[in-house]
Amino acid sequence: MLPMPHSNERMRSEQITALRAELAQVREGRGPALGFGIPEVDDRLADHGLDGAGLHEITAATANLTDDAAATLFAAGIAARFANAPGFTVLWALSRFDLYAPGLEQVGLGPDKILYAQGRKDADVLALAEDGLRDGSLACVIAEVKTADQTATRRLQLAASDGRTPMLLYRRHRMRERCPLAQPSSAMTRWRIGCAPSAPLPHAGLGRARWSVELVRQRGGNPFSLELEACDDTGCLALPCPSADRAVATGGAVRQAA
Repeated sequence: MLPMPHSNERMRSEQITALRAELAQVREGRGPALGFGIPEVDDRLADHGLDGAGLHEITAATANLTDDAAATLFAAGIAARFANAPGFTVLWALSRFDLYAPGLEQVGLGPDKILYAQGRKDADVLALAEDGLRDGSLACVIAEVKTADQTATRRLQLAASDGRTPMLLYRRHRMRERCPLAQPSSAMTRWRIGCAPSAPLPHAGLGRARWSVELVRQRGGNPFSLELEACDDTGCLALPCPSADRAVATGGAVRQAA
């Protein structure tokens, strides 16, 4: 016997009610969003920023060292802004210590704001990151790995939500011809960062570095890509504009890393 029309309507109503309850739980678990301060970016993000209790993935556009450095500094700049308040610390977990501390400091992440944790393999690094997230006292957690399956990213997302702490997972390249973001993930956002030519100057010297910033995937929103100026010493990015139209900076200064 076929169901009566009013029965279908009641089932549909119950499904809608259950979906609304599920969405309410998701929103309740999210932390305050950290905006980039750039309308061209924030207006395209579903939360108008990065969820402060969610997992966000970052990778380099290529396996080249220059793109790897850009992606690392992109993550460091975000972490620096999450740790902007005094006394807040960032946990950086990795299996091989190859970070350039002066470069991190030039995007606002000084040695007084970082706690390093080193594991022998990716599984150890992911476990360290999960413990740091569940502690709930950190400003942000960063982990560098080459492999993290969907189960691992699901655990990180749940830990970030439970600890109300943002998680930045930097996926390092395993093979030059394959993007690390090809693997499925439970991340809220997935970013691919590469170097772009800096603007020519009217005099001899180096202009502010520029990055190709691509949001490959986000929950509840569309992907997009932009060319942005690299982080200043407060971790902030900027939208490129002609030097004649550039306003005098009132915030962080720009310094070139050696």
